[in-house]
Amino acid sequence: MKAIVIDRFGGPEVLRLSDVPLPDPGPGQIRVQVRAASVVPLDGKIRSGVMEQMFPTPLPAILGREVAGIVDALGDGVTDVAVGDRVFGWSDPPAGSHAEHTLSSRYAVIPEGLDFATAVSLPVSGETATRVLDQLAIGDGETLLIHGASGAVGELAVQLAVARGATVIGTTSAAGAERVRALGAVPTGYGPGLVERVRELAPKGVDAVFDAAGKGALPDSIELRGGTGRIVTIADPAAQGLGVAFSSGPTGPAFDLGTLAKRVVLGELTTTIAATFPFTDAAEAQRLSDGGHAGGKVILVP
Repeated sequence: MKAIVIDRFGGPEVLRLSDVPLPDPGPGQIRVQVRAASVVPLDGKIRSGVMEQMFPTPLPAILGREVAGIVDALGDGVTDVAVGDRVFGWSDPPAGSHAEHTLSSRYAVIPEGLDFATAVSLPVSGETATRVLDQLAIGDGETLLIHGASGAVGELAVQLAVARGATVIGTTSAAGAERVRALGAVPTGYGPGLVERVRELAPKGVDAVFDAAGKGALPDSIELRGGTGRIVTIADPAAQGLGVAFSSGPTGPAFDLGTLAKRVVLGELTTTIAATFPFTDAAEAQRLSDGGHAGGKVILVP
């Protein structure tokens, strides 16, 4: 099968389309014929080598964490799906999703009315947004500051927080301000003067901060909170040195991906596809993702 492979760490130019063996599903796994895979900022960080201490990556490697496609083989013990079913979820390392086939043991059936591209935009962003909101214990009547509110994680976090009854202030570029407002948040710019802008919008203060951007806003967040309590980042490696919580994986019960997808079908949640690229343009897809201003999910299709 064809897969996008890295043999060394570096920029997007290290990606190459190559022939690799077709993986066989083990117990509890399914093999998925990939119809859509996402490119997330973590892919670029792993590819560059900057995350090697946190996420060691044996080379050669196939990147990609999210997959949507069609079941084409079942491992022992799998009874909840059948060959031919449409599914989406997470790929199981080392079988990344930037390939014609991948393996998965964390998946759900795609509900009617949801296409592959929209489905693949949900697993990482939905689980991450829900996990961090739970860690922050966001409740009705509270004010939440979200850094990167127009990104793939940020836009779901805004909607889920608003549904919990929170008032959300979201940092974004000028280009994303109207979209953030449409999601239910109060947009504001990032960068110099952030503390003053947020205090003007929330004179009683912010109850919690969710950093989905990793753009150096943690010192301002600490000033706004008066300490490091109820601040969580998913993207800023400076967190440890500042005493801020870094959230990088599931911390509670298994995430209900199917229910999230049904909420999208019902129109209760929305997600944005910024761009779709064929596998042959994987380097361009990662350049867009690396820039941090894609404005939504970046998708690869075989």
